[in-house]
Amino acid sequence: MDLRLPGARRRPGPPRRARGTRRLPALFAVLAVLAGAATASGVPAAAAGGSGTVHSTDRTLSMGGRVRLDTTYFTSDATGRRPAVLLAHGFGGSKDDVRGQAQRLAADGYAVLTWSARGFGKSSGSIGLNDPAGEVADVSRLVDWLAARPEVELDAKGDPRVGVTGASYGGAVSLLAAGYDDRIDAIAPEITYWNLADALFPDGVFKKLWAGIFVNSGGGCAQFEKKLCAMYERVAESGKPDAAARSLLEERSPSAVADRIDVPALLVQGQTDSLFPLGQADAAARAIRANGAPVDVDWIAGGHDGGDMEASRVQGRVTSWFDRYLKGDKGADTGPAFRVTRTGGVDTTDGAAQERGASSDSYPGLDSGPHAVRLDSTTQRVVNPAGGTPPAVSALPGLGGAAGLSSLSSLGVGVSLDFPGQFARFDSAPLPDNLRITGSPTVTVHVTSTSDDAVLFAKLYDVGTDAQQVLPAQLVTPLRVEGAKQGKDVRVTLPAVDHEVQKGHRLRLVLASTDLAYASPAAPATYTVSLAGSDRLTVPTAPGVTTAAAPLPAWVWWLPLAAAAVALALLLTARRRTAHPAPDPALAEVPLRITGLSKRYARSNDRYAVRELTFGVEKGQVLGLLGPNGAGKTTTLRMLMGLISPDDGDIRVFGHAVRPGAPVLSRVGAFVEGSGFLPHLSGRDNLELYWRATGRPPGDAHLDEALEIAGLGEALSRAVRTYSQGMRQRLAIAQAMLGLPDLLILDEPTNGLDPPQIREMREVMIRYAAAGRTVIVSSHLLSEVEQSCTHLVVMDRGRLVQAGPVREIVGSGDTLLVGTPAPLDAALLEKVAALPGVASALPVDGGVLVRLDPGTGTVGLVAELVRLGVPVASVGPHRRLEDAFLTLIGGSA
Repeated sequence: MDLRLPGARRRPGPPRRARGTRRLPALFAVLAVLAGAATASGVPAAAAGGSGTVHSTDRTLSMGGRVRLDTTYFTSDATGRRPAVLLAHGFGGSKDDVRGQAQRLAADGYAVLTWSARGFGKSSGSIGLNDPAGEVADVSRLVDWLAARPEVELDAKGDPRVGVTGASYGGAVSLLAAGYDDRIDAIAPEITYWNLADALFPDGVFKKLWAGIFVNSGGGCAQFEKKLCAMYERVAESGKPDAAARSLLEERSPSAVADRIDVPALLVQGQTDSLFPLGQADAAARAIRANGAPVDVDWIAGGHDGGDMEASRVQGRVTSWFDRYLKGDKGADTGPAFRVTRTGGVDTTDGAAQERGASSDSYPGLDSGPHAVRLDSTTQRVVNPAGGTPPAVSALPGLGGAAGLSSLSSLGVGVSLDFPGQFARFDSAPLPDNLRITGSPTVTVHVTSTSDDAVLFAKLYDVGTDAQQVLPAQLVTPLRVEGAKQGKDVRVTLPAVDHEVQKGHRLRLVLASTDLAYASPAAPATYTVSLAGSDRLTVPTAPGVTTAAAPLPAWVWWLPLAAAAVALALLLTARRRTAHPAPDPALAEVPLRITGLSKRYARSNDRYAVRELTFGVEKGQVLGLLGPNGAGKTTTLRMLMGLISPDDGDIRVFGHAVRPGAPVLSRVGAFVEGSGFLPHLSGRDNLELYWRATGRPPGDAHLDEALEIAGLGEALSRAVRTYSQGMRQRLAIAQAMLGLPDLLILDEPTNGLDPPQIREMREVMIRYAAAGRTVIVSSHLLSEVEQSCTHLVVMDRGRLVQAGPVREIVGSGDTLLVGTPAPLDAALLEKVAALPGVASALPVDGGVLVRLDPGTGTVGLVAELVRLGVPVASVGPHRRLEDAFLTLIGGSA
C-alpha cells in the first residue's frame, strides 16, 4: 500500500537521501489562515530561560475539508532565519500542555509551532490515532506552512530546516512524520510506541485497562474514527484481539515505515511504563540505526505509570540534540549514546529518592552481558478462575500515574498481589553478590492447558531477606500459548528493567493466570507449568553501562586551597547553616506558621514566584488561599507539602520545619485535582490499595472515620466506574484524609462539580475541621469560599495582600459600592479615582467599587461624585467576597 502524503515524497529507504533531491511540497494554499482567527502576544524570553522577548501568535489552520487545527507559533525577537521545531502534545491533551517548552525553544533560537491534534483542544476532526492520511498528513501541511515563514531557515524552496518532538502520542507522530515526509531533519520522541498493536495487544493479549483509558481520555468512543471505535468495541467485548484489529493499529504505527526513518533520533523512554515499555524504544533504536542514522537512547525514571519525568534534564537534552542536528553546532553536547537514570534509596538529608545517571558509549540493547541464574524446577498447577476474577494486580493504570506507585519498587516497596492457586513460582537460591539487571531477562517454560489456549502473565520478583517481594517497575509480560492442550515450550522474554538485586536476595519467576490490567479468558481452565530444558534464567547485566569518571581538569590541583579560602569566607560572612532547624516548642500546637517565605523563578535572581510571605493557621480553621493566576498559590502549596524547597523563609507544621521527606509531613494530607482510581475496583478497595502502598500499618488509616466524613455511604462497595464526578471527588478527598491528617490541603476540590455536589463538598470540609483539625483550600469559586472558609489569605504577585477572618475581609468598611444605572466611561472612572481620599475605583456589575484610604470618611463623597457627573443611584458598603477580592488585588485577576 502506498501511503504517501500530499507534499511529501515517499522515502526510498537507506542510505539517507541527498538534500538536493527533494521535490517541492504541496500547495501552501491548503494552510490558508482563517480570516480573523489569529491573535498575537509577547512574553519575556527570560521567563523561559532565554533572553529577549518570545512572541506567540494563535492561528486556526485549515487541513482541508472540515478539519481545522488550533495552532500557536512562537518566535523570539532575534533577527535572521532560524531552524523550526514542531512540538506535539500527548494523548488527551492539547497545545497548551507544551507551551512552556515551546517558549524555551523559541528563546533558544528556534521558530516553534505547536498544535492541538485532531479531536483535541479546539481542533476539529475525529481522533485517528496518528492516521497517515489524517494526523500525519497534518504534520506535512504544518511543514508546508513553516516553509512559507520568512524567519524560518530553508534547505531548499519549500523545504524548511525542521525537527519534531513530543511525548507519547506526540512522540509517535514525530517518528511517523520522519517516515512519511523527507523534509524532517531530526526527531526527539519521548515515552512513545513503535508498534501500537504490540503495545495494546502484546502477544495477542488485550491490555484492557490502558485501552479503556485511551478511549475515555479521548472523550469516548464516538470521538474516534468510526473504524477505530468499532475495533475497540469488538475487542473489548470479546476480550481477544483479532487479526483485523492488529492490522489497523500496525498501519498507524512507526514500525510500518521502519525502513524510511533515517534522521538523527533521540529516543527517550520511561522505565515505569506499562503502556509503552522499554522494548518499544529498543525496536525503534534498532530499526533507525539500521537505516544509517545516529540514535541515542535515554531511559528516564518516570513513564506513563508515574515517577520522575526528569522534564528539565530531558528538555535540555532535546534542545542540545536540535542544536547539533538542526543548527549544525558540532560543539553541542548531545550526551552519551545510552543513558539510564538509576533510582534507589532515600537521601537522609531531605527524604528525596536518590537518582543518578549511568551511561555507555554504545547502546547495549536488552540482552547485553547475559548472566545465568538457576531456578528451582518443579511442575505446578495453576487455575484460571471463571470470569478471570479475582485478578492479580501488577501495574495500576490511572492510579499509578497519580501516585507514582510503580516507582516505589526502586525503594523496596511492593504493591503487587497474586492469589493462591492462580500462579506458579520458581525461586533462585540467595544471590552471592549484587546483581544489576539491565534489559530483558529470558527463560523457557513448558505449558499444558485443559483449554485450547492458555493466557499467563510472567513477572520477575526481587525477594528480600525478609521475604518481602518487589516487582521492578510493576511490569509483567503477557503470554498467549496457542495449542496448549498438547503441551508447548514457550520462550518468555520478561519486561526490560534497570534494577539492582541485593546480595542475599532471591529472584522469583511467577506465572499468574490473571492480571487486573489485561483481559483473561472467561472460561475456567487449569494450566500445568514447569521450566523447560535448562532451569536457568538468563539475566542481561549490560556491563558496559557505568558512571564514567570525568578527566581531572587543571583546576583540581589548586582546588584544596580554593576550598579552604571559600570555607574561611563562609565562616567570616556567617552564611546560614544547612543543618535542619530544631522544632519550636512554642508552635507545637500550631498547624501552620509561614514566616518570610520566598521562592525565586528558576534562573532568576530578582524575579519571585513567592516573596516574603507570612501567615499562620490555627486548629479548627478552614482557610481559603486566594489570588489571581500567577499569584504564587501553587508554589506556596508545593513548598508547604515539601515538594520544593524555599529560597528563604521558614515553614513550620506543628513546630517542625518542613523539608522534602520530613516526618511531620505524615500529619499532612493533600488532594490535587486529577487523582486517579482503578475503575473496576470499588471505592473501598481503591483506598485500601492506596494505603497499602504507603507502607504504613493498616490500623493507622482510620479508613472508617475518613469514609464517614466523606459521606459516600453504600457507594463504597460499587465499582468506581459507576461514580458520578462528585462521588469521585469525595473519594479523592477521603484518600487525602486517610490517616486523619491534622492538616488537610485541598487544591480546587470543587472543579467540575454541579451546585448540589459543590454543596456536599463544602459540608465535607466543614465536618473535617469541626473535629479540631485544619483545612487549607485553594479555589477560584469565591462565593463558595465565602460560605465554607472561616479565614482567608489573599495573595497577589507572590506577596501577601491581606489575611484574616472572612467576615472582616468581606465586611471591611473602607470599600463602598456606588450604584449607577449605566457603566461609567474610562475618563470618568479616572476622575473618581483621583478624588481626595480615594485609593481606587473599579467598574463592577451595577456600578463602581470605591476603596477609600484608611481613616477617610464618606462625608462629602456623594457630593463630589455628583459634581463629577456620576449618576449616583445608591451608595453603601459592599458585602461580597468577590468585590473585596477585586479591591484587594487591584483588578489584576
